Amino acid sequence: MLTLPAGRRSKYVVLVLAALFFIGLASFAGKFEGVQKNETSSFLPGDAESVKALEAIQKLPGGELAPAVVAFERPGGLTDADRERITETRTRLNQDRRELVLEAQEPVFSENGKAALIVQPVRPGDGTGDKFELAVQSIADRAGESEDGLEVRLTGAAGFSLDAIKVFGGVNGPLLFAAAGIVLVLLIAIYRSPIFWAIPFFTVLLAEGASRGAGYLLAEAGLTINGQTGGILPVLVFGAGTDYALLLVSRYREELRRHDDKHEAVAIAMKSAGPAIIASGMTVIAALLCLSLADVNSTAGLGPVGAVGIALAMISMLTILPALLAITGRNAFWSPGMDTIPHTGQTGSDETHGFWRRVGDRVARRPRAIWIVGTIILLILAANVAALDTGQTTGDQFRGEVDSVTGQEMLTRNFSAGASAPTDVVVTDRSRVEDVTRAAGEFGQVLPGPSNETGTQLTVTLRDAPYSTAALDTIPRLREAVGEGALVGGPSAQEYELREAATRDNKLIIPLTLVVVFGILMVLLRAVVAPLVLIASVIVSFAAALGTGIFVSDHIFGFTGVGPTLPLLAFVFLVALGIDYNIFLMARVREEAHKHGTREGTLRGLAVTGAVITGAGIVLAGTFGALAVLPLVVLTQIGFIVSFGVLLDTFVVRSVIVPAAVIDVGRRVWWPSRLARESRDSAQAPTE
Repeated sequence: MLTLPAGRRSKYVVLVLAALFFIGLASFAGKFEGVQKNETSSFLPGDAESVKALEAIQKLPGGELAPAVVAFERPGGLTDADRERITETRTRLNQDRRELVLEAQEPVFSENGKAALIVQPVRPGDGTGDKFELAVQSIADRAGESEDGLEVRLTGAAGFSLDAIKVFGGVNGPLLFAAAGIVLVLLIAIYRSPIFWAIPFFTVLLAEGASRGAGYLLAEAGLTINGQTGGILPVLVFGAGTDYALLLVSRYREELRRHDDKHEAVAIAMKSAGPAIIASGMTVIAALLCLSLADVNSTAGLGPVGAVGIALAMISMLTILPALLAITGRNAFWSPGMDTIPHTGQTGSDETHGFWRRVGDRVARRPRAIWIVGTIILLILAANVAALDTGQTTGDQFRGEVDSVTGQEMLTRNFSAGASAPTDVVVTDRSRVEDVTRAAGEFGQVLPGPSNETGTQLTVTLRDAPYSTAALDTIPRLREAVGEGALVGGPSAQEYELREAATRDNKLIIPLTLVVVFGILMVLLRAVVAPLVLIASVIVSFAAALGTGIFVSDHIFGFTGVGPTLPLLAFVFLVALGIDYNIFLMARVREEAHKHGTREGTLRGLAVTGAVITGAGIVLAGTFGALAVLPLVVLTQIGFIVSFGVLLDTFVVRSVIVPAAVIDVGRRVWWPSRLARESRDSAQAPTE
């Protein structure tokens, strides 16, 4: 079945059918951004108390509202002209209001005379269309620009949502171009051909478009997808798809030096590299699907979308790419003035020659010392994990200055810090309204809200900024104080529960992913010891990358902590994608070990896969590095940690530490398979 794209006639059938399938899915790609939800409440599990509070509020008169707060500040004190403008602004906000926009309230002036605010509630709508964005944007437009020393900013829950929508809505285009550009440059550099790069590049580009189309269909089926998923998906598909292409093309090029017939070369390459690509793809898919068990809906949504993207990348590289290779043949490698076309009998990097064979020979001289010293260095890099601070909140998520954050800072300086996004308390037991009001008053100002037979809403303005760590720490104490019969919700409660859910996800999914990957490696390698060695290397490598990422984030980028979901996402990406290189290497090592023993098999496997693993690692690191172009702190941090971790895997772990450990353990690494009982290793041990 794998060799079907290599047939003289079947290659055309495979190409046409696969292309029609991928083009059909890609036709939905343009709708992908329109189904993304970026409000915090959509990320939470249905049993979260803040979600229950939101459902209770929707039954009250007025329903769910997101306050848009127009903040004004003049550090030297508001002038009469400023006050006149503020009054006129309220009048303008109430003229010809857009759908979802309610009446703007009277201006509130600060006691110090330096600031004022106007609250205009907005209905959130369904969270996916552009009505909410246009509604809040209309408030920002009517509030006007800062001028003559009077600062004007839009903040509040609606303001933060608008900024998030703008940032997430603008990531896909720049990120897609950045990732595609990086892959294009690297493919041209790797193949040194003005022609050949187009074959893998357009194959993975088609897979990327199809993955966004599939993402749209999954969202329509009820999956929660946000801008973070939309940003990560093209990086995953470009990175993994190009890796699979490099592996297949490397083996194809190797076979062209042994066989005259291009169809035979493609068929043998598919038989050899195809199973490794499938094993690698299924491992990544299984690891990503573990995310589906997350309580955080945005993380749970990333799992299936990412898994489908990887599946499409894998399928395209097993159908469209080999068919194109069989059609174009060896002449596609042509480059002017260079001998880049592989010919039968031509020498190249093989099992006994080349840079990576020389590296392997050096490693084999003192394997135990090398893997021990290498592991110690990784553990030193991992030491900074002890400084992990997951205290990053919504207010810290943007790089650079945004109106909602600046406006919140203005309000914090001049009003009760929680005024821009008050906490909601819904009293479902109407007999306890007075008791709950008195208890909530210990945490801030309490104002009565709408009421009916289902309950009474109270609005609590906390003393701390709504997205600050102090405000989030207040939520469990507030819930304990109000007791049963009352639900605490609102932006601070949602942020608190998002962090709690992320903590639970980390504890569940990280060990589960390790178990799943370990099981797949056991099946692939038909051993227990080898998977244990590989899993240990993955864990230490991830810890080193995370520790380095935390240090760089804190001391070079100057970011405030990391997002609560970052450790889990970085772990899954590094383990799932990093295991690719384990599979590429160890599948070939096992193949060679059957003929030459474990020691020589390891050296031969490293010699023939070292170049492709290096190229694949550089491509994957480059595509994840593209996340740095986005103005979101968490994606910048994920991009750096994964890029650094992949390069660490490529040049140190997979190319030095793992071969050293395998050589040191010897044939016992294949226990309990029959290969562990073969005795070729002792005959080929070094004579030094």
